[in-house]
Amino acid sequence: MSDLHKSDLHKEVSELERKSATAARLFDIRRIIGGLFVVYGVIVTIAGISPSDADLKKAEGVHINLWTGLAMLALGLFFLVWMKLRPAEAPEAEADPAPDPGPDAG
Repeated sequence: MSDLHKSDLHKEVSELERKSATAARLFDIRRIIGGLFVVYGVIVTIAGISPSDADLKKAEGVHINLWTGLAMLALGLFFLVWMKLRPAEAPEAEADPAPDPGPDAG
């Protein structure tokens, strides 16, 4: 195998490894869960800031939307911080146990 062919193959393999690592980070489930909890937490918190008297009476005086929204925000932020502190890594490629001898092997 020529050095030029080895160099091209090495570049191709390193490019695939880079793409794999990018895909692993992009599709990290913590990003999706954290993002959804933050969005819904903001919505529920806003709804809980000024509840109607009927809503407070139903909840026995507890600002349930406010507390639930804040808890959702905290959980969403936890997932996003966790993702930043411990980023996902692409799985390691398994080593080829036996190299292909090729068509000339007898």
